[in-house]
Amino acid sequence: MGNSKSGALSKEILEELQLNTKFTEEELCSWYQSFLKECPSGRITRQEFQSIYAKFFPEADPKAYAQHVFRSFDANSDGTLDFKEYVIALHMTSAGKTNQKLEWAFSLYDVDGNGAISKSEVLEIVMAIFKMISPEDVKHLPEDENTPEKRAEKIWGFFGKKDDDKLTEEEFIEGTLANKEILRLIQFEPRKVKEKLKEKKP
Repeated sequence: MGNSKSGALSKEILEELQLNTKFTEEELCSWYQSFLKECPSGRITRQEFQSIYAKFFPEADPKAYAQHVFRSFDANSDGTLDFKEYVIALHMTSAGKTNQKLEWAFSLYDVDGNGAISKSEVLEIVMAIFKMISPEDVKHLPEDENTPEKRAEKIWGFFGKKDDDKLTEEEFIEGTLANKEILRLIQFEPRKVKEKLKEKKP
């Protein structure tokens, strides 16, 4: 990879991303080049993030979900992601360790950022997830989770919470680790994202 194009990824960031993600140097470098093409400023806005995300899900409407994903990764809340935040976002949603994923999932579901999840926040994210599931796939979902409301109800039921209760990060992570069903219900199948990422490789 000896080519030092202008706009090459700095060695520190490259090493840090290789340490913290499963992506190879080749993948990271080629993503960085396409990142710079899409976002010459080196920062990605919420709108740009949504349009990039939409390319992964051409048959769906990932706008709402992408907004929540963006919010959860905009670590310094400046309304943009740099390449590092962006790659960590990709990694966490597709290949992160379970605990990391759950910490991220908690921040995704904690829509107002107050450190606890309410039932209405669960429903809001689940509704965003449903917009990305094709009608064909929805037909194959079990009867008790084939609408956002039913799925949110099921998730909340697994945590044993009353309607107006709140869920702390610790309860969220422990509950999800103790029950694989919850893990399946709270996430959009990241397998599809992984397949799409593979297709995108040059």
